Amino acid sequence: MTTPSTPTATRGGDTTTPLDERITGALVGAAVGDALGGPVEGYSPEQILERHGGRVNGIVGPWNGDDWRTARPIAPYHKGDGHVTDDTLMTHALVRVYDTVRDHLDAHAVAEHLVPDLMTNPRWIPELEAEALPLQRIFLAEKWLVARIHYGHVDPREAGTGNIVNCGASMYMAPVGLVNAANPVGAYAEALDVAGAHQSSYGREAAGVLAAAVAAACAPGATPESVVAACLSLAKDGTRAAIEAVCEVAAGYSDFESALAPLRVAVAPYDTVGADYRAPSLGARRPSRLHAIEELPVALGMLLVSGGDFRHAVLGAVNYGRDCDSIATMAGALAGALGSPVPEDWAKTVAEASRLDLWAPAATLTEVAREVFERDVQRRRAHEEAFAAIGGAGCSA
Repeated sequence: MTTPSTPTATRGGDTTTPLDERITGALVGAAVGDALGGPVEGYSPEQILERHGGRVNGIVGPWNGDDWRTARPIAPYHKGDGHVTDDTLMTHALVRVYDTVRDHLDAHAVAEHLVPDLMTNPRWIPELEAEALPLQRIFLAEKWLVARIHYGHVDPREAGTGNIVNCGASMYMAPVGLVNAANPVGAYAEALDVAGAHQSSYGREAAGVLAAAVAAACAPGATPESVVAACLSLAKDGTRAAIEAVCEVAAGYSDFESALAPLRVAVAPYDTVGADYRAPSLGARRPSRLHAIEELPVALGMLLVSGGDFRHAVLGAVNYGRDCDSIATMAGALAGALGSPVPEDWAKTVAEASRLDLWAPAATLTEVAREVFERDVQRRRAHEEAFAAIGGAGCSA
């Protein structure tokens, strides 16, 4: 297996790709990244190299082959062969909420629509190779949504408090950035509200910043550098520090192989999980203003290393290991939103293997984004008229 050659994306930025193609690229790209990263999740770059006889450069089978059901009893999932994971299941669930509400979302929309969808609507779950409730596949940090909101009757805006602090909310927050395309400030604010039902501390902050990054990537002429700049203008505390540290290092590399170890070294001071991903440290995933999730800074770093090229960014994320399905989900969403093409063969294989229409959610979200934009314009005009009527417009002190 070989490492990809020099990225094909240019540093100048894409000014021609329209909204519908950016949304499609982001959502299909996120699903493809998720599927490629799933089978090597939790392992180190060295273990991946040994297991696959080289770097992963496409869709591969389960780490444990036919023993995937029993090799890790806590996660008896068929990861590999083009199967998406809960990252994509949750992303598509959030798109369905947008399809129902057809406006901006908040934590209460999560309680009223997302939680019931997870609990009551059986769907094909690729990793289970069966139809089941999404609740029966999502992992413990996502089951928290149901436990706290449906059973605990916690205020949705506060329900994320007490959950393990991880990338659980940010991994499916790309739709918020797409509905707020080219408006990272709006995406950040909306995602923080939505994510409050699921996460707190730097887990919630990462969700806001990821949404802002996707929104920034949709702007005409956007580049990996402009996306990172938008993130740094909004991110707070350890999240901002981690992004800055990782991206400063990433700027010195143009191939992922040489960047794998340096990016890990750069993010390590902010990551609470520790060196052994399968055996987290005692202080792992606890609230802190000093720390950050690992996945978002590394995804942004790979976006820089790749120059925005989808294939290079996603393969870099996949071969980084650790929580690489989520890293590749984020990197894929960002590169796709920038307009870098998602390889058709990867997308086709993932769609067929997962028995999912990867393109329908994008068409739905494009319609919703346009409707929401029109509502925003109307709301803004109404505000302008009201503000002018009370003497606010054009007044000087």
